[in-house]
Amino acid sequence: MNHICIMEQDGSVIRSTGSHYTVMFADGRTMECRLKGKFRTKGLKNTNPVVVGDKVRVVTDEKHQIGIITEIYPRTNYIIRKAPRSSSPISILAANIDQALLVVTLHRPPTSTGFIDRFLLTAEAYEIPVYLVFNKMDLYNDDDLELLDTFAKYYASCGYGIIFTSVVMHQGLDELKEVLHNRTTLLAGHSGVGKSALIHAIEPSLNIKIGEISAYHKKGKHTTTFAQMHPLSHGGFIVDTPGIKEFGIIDFKKEEVALYFPEMRKLLPQCQFYNCTHDHEPGCAVKQAVKDGEIASWRYHNYLSVIHGEEIENAFSS
Repeated sequence: MNHICIMEQDGSVIRSTGSHYTVMFADGRTMECRLKGKFRTKGLKNTNPVVVGDKVRVVTDEKHQIGIITEIYPRTNYIIRKAPRSSSPISILAANIDQALLVVTLHRPPTSTGFIDRFLLTAEAYEIPVYLVFNKMDLYNDDDLELLDTFAKYYASCGYGIIFTSVVMHQGLDELKEVLHNRTTLLAGHSGVGKSALIHAIEPSLNIKIGEISAYHKKGKHTTTFAQMHPLSHGGFIVDTPGIKEFGIIDFKKEEVALYFPEMRKLLPQCQFYNCTHDHEPGCAVKQAVKDGEIASWRYHNYLSVIHGEEIENAFSS
């Protein structure tokens, strides 16, 4: 009588295409896996019940080459957004990450401060440290650099890490490599901001496709079509994500949003009302700080756009 040896082992999801998953085990081996059917009937509201970074239990046998994911372990954190044009209301970009790098550019393509602030808001809510990577420094003139310096100094004063990079000039790549060392890092940003080029520059052995900018629309072409976690030779993992066009905010009450703006959070005890939304109420310390120039007016505008559910602006501007 033949006996089939059943094996159970834990691993991390490093690639998700929506129906199939690549799982990496502790010894570095990888296996293609599918999801046990019961998970698809649990009423989960996200676009996919399993995401890159998830810790999972996989069952395999010596006869089959495809594993079955039977358990998804609780997530320590994740980056989440509204899923555009989807029947599911939310999309989780990645789970169980140590930090996030948001790659932004002044133009080719432009990144709005509204987009930046919505990403930062979500990361703050899940206690994920963020670095802002201002890329393509070789393209900017003196006026661009002056504007960039203004925004960079402000975000740095809020506690966010700042890195200036240019693959062409080899600027900031060593600093970026050090930040990534021995950490699991989510890399995000619009299509065309240079995420894939940065990954290729610090880890040439990875087969990362680099795209171009559309001359007509000045927007990036998608080169990454699904999230994937890449091991780094100097230690750590980087999660490359598809370019994000919009970053929708979910699950925040109006009176809670300011908690995730660091420069506003410290002023909340000084407001006249404990549930102040910092919009129309009298005796508001946040509004006074904006008036006094302690909080940037553009940052406050982005805050208001979140609590009112308004669209973000289309360009990086003050």
